[in-house]
Amino acid sequence: MYKANDKRYEKMIYNRCGKSGLKLPAISLGLWHNFGSNDVYGSMEEICTFAFDSGITHFDLANNYGPIPGMAELNFGRILDSALKPYRDELCISTKAGYEMWDGPYGCKNGSRKYLTASLDQSLKRMGLEYVDIFYHHVYDPETPLEETALALDSAVRQGKALYAGISNYSTSAAKEIAAIFRELKTPFIINQVEYSMLNRWIEDDGLKEFAQEAGFGLIAFSPLRQGLLTDKYIKEIPENSRVGKGNTWVGEEINEQLRAKLSRLSELAETRSQTLAQMALSWILRDGKVTSFIVGASRKQQLEDNIEAIRNSSFSPQELSEIDSILAK
Repeated sequence: MYKANDKRYEKMIYNRCGKSGLKLPAISLGLWHNFGSNDVYGSMEEICTFAFDSGITHFDLANNYGPIPGMAELNFGRILDSALKPYRDELCISTKAGYEMWDGPYGCKNGSRKYLTASLDQSLKRMGLEYVDIFYHHVYDPETPLEETALALDSAVRQGKALYAGISNYSTSAAKEIAAIFRELKTPFIINQVEYSMLNRWIEDDGLKEFAQEAGFGLIAFSPLRQGLLTDKYIKEIPENSRVGKGNTWVGEEINEQLRAKLSRLSELAETRSQTLAQMALSWILRDGKVTSFIVGASRKQQLEDNIEAIRNSSFSPQELSEIDSILAK
């Protein structure tokens, strides 16, 4: 029977999520990949329990994670039941709805009250939970009034099915609009989950980092390693057993000699910091305190252990930051 590490909170860093009372670990575990229908259950359980033993309290899911939709939630429900359920009050469990999930007009990609309400009920059933800590609208839907989407998330909180509301993949303009509605409703809206990495800095150009601070909600970054590009594995070649080599990601098209030159120079800089390229890329996400947490996936315990080391050194000198910007601009 699983018993959690008594020292699990000693080394993890916890950051306040915006101006809310909730703190999230600097590194969160995402179940987008490696927790679905094609994966080994024993490995999933080992990764989740190792994460919790390391102080990672936040587990990020979505209704469509699979690749068969719902399978990641089903598998996480099994892990809760077999190992983590006694620690439920120490966990922050989030799920999302917004992308295609089931057949017909009510399960397609949207932000309607009908879809969000039904989806959350399904997610809770799959995981065997009475509530999730954060329920997100997964992707902005221009065809549904934001007021309807906000009311659906607010209703989930008021019904006790979620403690906090979140949004994902929302630009600054969309976030401003829905945040104003949440303020009027007094909804505990606390977070926007966005893609952010050294190779995808759109939230800086969009002004989202500054607006999040101004409005008082947190930011959590997914794909902080750009689907594995920000590692040493692609500098010289594409390994056959890698995600790109297997054709399991769309970012393989970005690999060229120019990118490899950038990655090589970044790796050399990381070495001067006693880090791997991946660790430096993750540390960089936290460099200015404007991002609450970043989400990593893992197929092996060792991979997660290596990523956790990134939070040990998230300080950068002005010279280092300038050099990173110079490398990325070329």
